[in-house]
Amino acid sequence: MSVLYNTYKLLPRFINNKLSMYGLVKPAPPINLTFSVTNLCNSKCRTCSIWKVYPEHRMSVKDELSLEEIEKIFKSIGPIYFFNISGGEPFLRKDLTEIIELGCEYLKPQVIHTPTNGILPERIEIDVRKILKMMQKINYKNPFTIKPSFDGIGEKHDNIRGVQRNFENVLETIKKLKNLQKEFPQLHVGLGTVISKFNVNDIGEIMNFVEKLGVDTYINEIAEVRTEMFDQEEGITPTWDLYEKAIQLFQKQVRKNLKTKKGLARITQSFRLYYYNLVVKILKEKYQVIPCYAGISNAHISPYGDVWPCCVLGYEKSFGNLRDVNYNFKKIWHSNKAKIIRKSIKNKDCYCPLANQAYANILYNFPALIQVIRDIF
Repeated sequence: MSVLYNTYKLLPRFINNKLSMYGLVKPAPPINLTFSVTNLCNSKCRTCSIWKVYPEHRMSVKDELSLEEIEKIFKSIGPIYFFNISGGEPFLRKDLTEIIELGCEYLKPQVIHTPTNGILPERIEIDVRKILKMMQKINYKNPFTIKPSFDGIGEKHDNIRGVQRNFENVLETIKKLKNLQKEFPQLHVGLGTVISKFNVNDIGEIMNFVEKLGVDTYINEIAEVRTEMFDQEEGITPTWDLYEKAIQLFQKQVRKNLKTKKGLARITQSFRLYYYNLVVKILKEKYQVIPCYAGISNAHISPYGDVWPCCVLGYEKSFGNLRDVNYNFKKIWHSNKAKIIRKSIKNKDCYCPLANQAYANILYNFPALIQVIRDIF
């Protein structure tokens, strides 16, 4: 479990982040960096409105960060631990391989992850092979994880995702990715479901279907309102009781399969078991149940260079734009504006069940971490 072992190397960063929460020291660079490489998207999801951004001329794709700008930004950040690619649909960015190569060179992450809607199986296969070949060339051996979206079976998936034959294409994408695993063992293939009011009653059926696909991990997260997603329709989040009913069934299956999982897959599922219970509490109590380290442990960079504490607050509480500071991440990270927003988060002025941030919050919460470790071992 090299990934778990390498977390011990982050102890100085953990200490820094704890002290930063109370304003005692300047925060070190984030452990977890998410970069939305593009807002281009070929889905029309009912739970997200990113796909409307360019057709409705809200912003211009020409304003997205160039490869040269991205290199300057990554160089100014330095080493991190988790590097999450996001979108839009990441595989619509033609220089995705080059972006990930820059990430390997300057960020030196222990894990690189990207989601995909799986609509373009052939293109995804070509790009993933290209990425993995690049990783071999530069001797990057850490896990590269890909998580196609899987929100229903057949027409139900297509209806939620807004594209005909999406389900068909996702299955083809999974098949192609699993074939690539035979050649590239560092590739991890998972599936992810966004649990919304549109599919909360179908989770058992989806779970049973996914079980037959033989992927490394199957996880889910709750549909939520995020400024990152612009004006997505409200009312997409299921009620806490419906979510709890769905997730209890899911957790039972995860625990059954946990002992058969190894390495990164086992760690991921153990964290998720705790996360699912956390979501129920947050939905029910509408409160920041455990302290949130958004803007300290984690950072999110938009396609246009905005630095956010998280994608939920996003444009509403941006730390600033990297183009305004000559791409110097630390200038924004240590700015007075960032300090004010961090204080607001610490004071629990916000709450959310964001999965990406929950990982770090669990790491920093001793009782939660003990439970995760018990599940791992």
